Amino acid sequence: MVRTRRKLVRKAAKTLGGHADRWLESFIEYIRTECHLSANTVAAYGRDLKRFDEWLAGRKLSSLSVAELSDYAAWLRRKSLAPASISRHLVALKVFFRYLQLEGVLKRNEAELLGSQKLWQKVPEVLSAQKVSDFLAAPNLTDTLGLRDRALLELLYATGCRASELSNLRVADVRLDEKFCKCTGKGNKQRMVPLNDTAIGAVSHYLSELRPQLVEGASQAPDWLLLSIRGRRLRREAIWEIVKKYAARAGLPVSISPHTLRHSFATHLLAGGADLRQVQEMLGHASITTTQIYTHVDSSRLKRIHAQFHPRG
Repeated sequence: MVRTRRKLVRKAAKTLGGHADRWLESFIEYIRTECHLSANTVAAYGRDLKRFDEWLAGRKLSSLSVAELSDYAAWLRRKSLAPASISRHLVALKVFFRYLQLEGVLKRNEAELLGSQKLWQKVPEVLSAQKVSDFLAAPNLTDTLGLRDRALLELLYATGCRASELSNLRVADVRLDEKFCKCTGKGNKQRMVPLNDTAIGAVSHYLSELRPQLVEGASQAPDWLLLSIRGRRLRREAIWEIVKKYAARAGLPVSISPHTLRHSFATHLLAGGADLRQVQEMLGHASITTTQIYTHVDSSRLKRIHAQFHPRG
């Protein structure tokens, strides 16, 4: 793998004056094989740096100034990207330039001098408990994949899993008798999340009645919990499409996504009196500051705390 990257570096050196295609290819190979970043992270860096290559056009990579790189940030804003997205693009650029400096291509990392994007904390979209109930009841259990889709939606809300985490769940990860689910999050960190009786019932129904039929369409018996109609692992993109489908059926906004159920999961736990640290653990957040945004979403929780502890509450 190292030998492959060295070949890419040698090829990249010949194209330094124009587009960064070769250097980008070498960089992606480097973070994949030597830094061992996850496939999702590698793909995200690749997408973000493709935009940089588009902006680069005829400019020389080795002679870009801070002012020119600031123009790149302005160019991203003209693309109507969200502040968080622009911030991520600039982080990718800084890591890429650090790599070029490591390889001796650049003497100075001008990208390090770029300021970070100012981010407004965006309050996540959250559904009421009643709307969640309507949403989870949207799949028709008599439809071909209705049992799977009901189990999918119930698991999203019961565990707060990301779509990618749900896609990677294996049958062995769901311990129905013990009422918990083992989720593998970012950085391959594992966490245990309790399962409620409704989710257990939906998953059990799917496992006993539908999944054996889906397995018949597979070339070999899969370990994945949620399967496509051909018996393959249900991909993250398919989970998004399924959520959108049932959101429309339940009359919910088009902006609904798997993350909406994750946000609703966290907000409803806090509204019910769960400790912030416990919610952080169930969501798999590395920092509690990420979890704290949910304390701003549900004002009823703050009112209840105020009424309970304030002398004149």
